[in-house]
Amino acid sequence: MNLSLRTTALSLGLPFALNANIALAQNVSCVAPQKLMLDIELLLGREGSDVRWRQFLAREVTPQFPDGLTIYETNGQWRDPATKAIAREKSRVLRIIAPLDTTPEKIASLADAYKKQFRQKSVGVVMREVCASF
Repeated sequence: MNLSLRTTALSLGLPFALNANIALAQNVSCVAPQKLMLDIELLLGREGSDVRWRQFLAREVTPQFPDGLTIYETNGQWRDPATKAIAREKSRVLRIIAPLDTTPEKIASLADAYKKQFRQKSVGVVMREVCASF
């Protein structure tokens, strides 16, 4: 099966229309029980308490993606496009394996909610097609 592998790296600090979409032709052939799904990663600066984080998961993420997710506690850095200053901070990667028909707008609204609730200028988003099963 010849499918398009969509890899999207989004800096959601800019208007959604300016995000880069890169389409690469790939032969993706999933073997049962795997099926074609989206692997979505949100790169999140860690502001706020663990209580606020758990509330965000409960109110924003779980209702939209009730089938599950993975969280990596990490360290990262980010360059502010306005000041060019490098910020190093504790971070999280929120990884969701979702149905192929998950819309970019659904992911953008989740990133926007995170930016507002945790006073972040940007949330990195990576989306790619993968073979997955649970």
